[in-house]
Amino acid sequence: MSTEPVLRSLTVDDEAAVRAAHSELSADDFTFLLEIGEDEPWADFVERLPTLRTDPPAGRVPAEFLVLVVDGEIAGRVSIRYELNDWLTRWGGHVGYGVRPGFRRRGYASLMLTSALQRLAEAGVEQALVTCDDGNLGSAAVILGCGGVLEDVVPGPEDDPTPKRRYWVPTTR
Repeated sequence: MSTEPVLRSLTVDDEAAVRAAHSELSADDFTFLLEIGEDEPWADFVERLPTLRTDPPAGRVPAEFLVLVVDGEIAGRVSIRYELNDWLTRWGGHVGYGVRPGFRRRGYASLMLTSALQRLAEAGVEQALVTCDDGNLGSAAVILGCGGVLEDVVPGPEDDPTPKRRYWVPTTR
């Protein structure tokens, strides 16, 4: 019997599953696991995550990192940035999400983006910038399905020159 997908914060029990997802998505040049220090113990990382929203490190914006759990497995993750800096305005946007290959084409990216938009609306953000690689037609369709309007396509940053599509999405519909 299938259970409802749950979007939640990481726990100390998630380490093996998250590291497996990170390894799996590395093949797609996607970084699943963000913000962890190279030698940082997992428990310390999990304990530190809530401070990313309330007390972000210098040069960073208030943010939240959540995972989507489907039938006890981590299916994806979403990063929600409550403010934008120059880099995020150009390339990263308010929301970044990824779905593990075995869970794709089931609506989970749309579910995560919709949930992220709701959280941004609750925080007073009226329009969210959401970006994707120019060739990622699946993600582009998700963004359009959530009401996104393409603003432009820009060259990627120096470390990843892949062009990025930049969409503005209303946080309430």
